[in-house]
Amino acid sequence: MKNPDLVRVGGPLALFVEGFRARLEVLGYARGPQVVHMELMAGLSRWLDERGLDASGLTLEALQDFVAGRRAAGRRDARSMRSVRSLIEYLQEAGVPAPVRKPASGPVQTLLDGYARYLIHERGLAGLTVARNVDLVRPFVAVQVGPDGLDLAGLSAGDVLAFMLVRSRVDRPATVQRAGTALRSLLRYLHLQGMIKNSLVGAVPSAANWRLTGLPKYLTGPQVSALLRSCDRSTAVGRRDLAVLTMLARLGLRAGEVAGLRLEDIDWRRGEIIVRGKGNRHERLPLPGDVGETVVAYLNGFRPARLGVREVFVGVRAPHRAMTRGSVTQVVARAARRCGLPPIYAHRLRHTAATAMLHAGAPLQEIGQVLRHRHALTTARYAKVDHDGLRALARPWPGVLR
Repeated sequence: MKNPDLVRVGGPLALFVEGFRARLEVLGYARGPQVVHMELMAGLSRWLDERGLDASGLTLEALQDFVAGRRAAGRRDARSMRSVRSLIEYLQEAGVPAPVRKPASGPVQTLLDGYARYLIHERGLAGLTVARNVDLVRPFVAVQVGPDGLDLAGLSAGDVLAFMLVRSRVDRPATVQRAGTALRSLLRYLHLQGMIKNSLVGAVPSAANWRLTGLPKYLTGPQVSALLRSCDRSTAVGRRDLAVLTMLARLGLRAGEVAGLRLEDIDWRRGEIIVRGKGNRHERLPLPGDVGETVVAYLNGFRPARLGVREVFVGVRAPHRAMTRGSVTQVVARAARRCGLPPIYAHRLRHTAATAMLHAGAPLQEIGQVLRHRHALTTARYAKVDHDGLRALARPWPGVLR
């Protein structure tokens, strides 16, 4: 059967049938895959009905049981959690609560949940950064649990130092440094909340991991040209990858910033784009003509039409979801393999853009503005690749005439 309209769905999900059919069309599914998704919806609805559940009963555990049952029954389709993703996303938009695992309980999780809310609402950190901070400080909080629950009143500088010493023995210097930063943030939160009497931020030792000691790695002009030429401009993948690579190499954007670029972020009349950068900052950058041309070439005829997503760069196969930071950096990795280059990723092109501006005579201050650095020291690292400028500053070796 190749007609999704003929699939009958009863049970608690029957109310969402027409909307889900329309969503499958928007996501670009062909008729055959639409039938598979509609039959999956029908099967899930029957499964819920047999257990006396409605749509709100779609917890993460329930979905895992449903998928496991299909595997046990020998079904060849829809055997993983990924297969129900399109359906679950539509149900969420229709008002059905998102399937979540039963939340962990206990004093440690309660404290870390509050700390995570503080990082999001007070510090304005991104979700990925919040999750990383919470994971880094979880062991520190866990060892503070005693017979009577979480005991923070007796927390001392010795406890802080002991935790960091343990981390220094088992982790790399960069990880120890990140753990120290996260621990200072947690201690600051505990002090603000009155959970500890004295601020212990100063008790966290600094990790020996000197920043900016290495030279920025970058590609030469011919290597960048080879990356761009490796994209097949006759295909949707090639046109999309060409636009992504050009943005990375010319504007020095981060992978997440390219992935987050939305259609409304491009002001074609003014020749500008809005970059959604770190710390939820939105900043304007000029859109060079060659970059705009590659984006236009992708949008005109190669970006799938009738999409429900507003991001510029999307997957070429249904469902056409927005690209992620990881998929953007994989575009660079695949192009490097096609050119016979060593493994490189998106951030290498950010260094390349900065170095190209430096070699063109741009001052470090302007480079920092384009790259949107918060600190001048971050931009200053590129001065180390300005060999001509450094040669004029170098003192002659003793006994050697210049």
